[in-house]
Amino acid sequence: MRTLIVLFIALFVAQSAGWSAAAEPTRMNWTIEGVKREADVFAPSKPPSDPPPLVFGFHGHGGNMRNAARSFRLHELWPEAVVVYMQGLNTPGRLTDPEGKKPGWQSTVGDQSDRDLKFFDAVLASMKEKHKIDERRVYSTGHSNGGGFTYLLWAARGDVFAAVAPSAAVGGRLLGDLKPKPVLHIAAENDELVKFTWQQAMMTRLRTINGCGEGTAWDKNCTLYASKSGTPVVTMIHSGTHKYPEEAPALIVKFFKEHHRAAE
Repeated sequence: MRTLIVLFIALFVAQSAGWSAAAEPTRMNWTIEGVKREADVFAPSKPPSDPPPLVFGFHGHGGNMRNAARSFRLHELWPEAVVVYMQGLNTPGRLTDPEGKKPGWQSTVGDQSDRDLKFFDAVLASMKEKHKIDERRVYSTGHSNGGGFTYLLWAARGDVFAAVAPSAAVGGRLLGDLKPKPVLHIAAENDELVKFTWQQAMMTRLRTINGCGEGTAWDKNCTLYASKSGTPVVTMIHSGTHKYPEEAPALIVKFFKEHHRAAE
């Protein structure tokens, strides 16, 4: 009982200070070329005075949208944003699950008949219509296969995004299609699946693509490589494994809040 009272008082104080808890998600469905697709959508609990930002969070291979919401916590850290956690379909993995018994995302343009790009396009259109989002502030992040899909979205739908933040992923064959854009890349020194040497090479290529200079400290374990074109690269390198780091979500939200697309 005493614990419940303390929690109630803490909630009352926080709400009195202007904080509002993230709303429960709305499960939304789309039919893409005859296949049912779904996503959990978190929207601000009160109608915002200005158009809200839109953030996409993509689970890794074998994951799901509910686990992504629990791990990423983007809707909790940025309750003013509309946050979408989309659900993948069973997909052959490039490093694991070659038979495609677990859910994931297409890896290149044209893969899986572009079913996930088409799904993304449909979700984006729905969010624009339903929530009147600020189209200058659209972002994507994801871990592992979800990070790879974020790189794919940068390559294939780059004009949509203000910034991206892949974790434990590489761009591979997508590199030639990446145009300068603010990016936060999260890598683990002991990643047993997406090798750190691969990600080091990816981060080096990102700095070249974005025209970056020397690095300076940005946050804990983070280095900022500034760019004259306003498209910096931030690298977050931690000592963990392939597991998604607990400190990543707050850094991602901080990074996203620093960037928006220029008005057209």
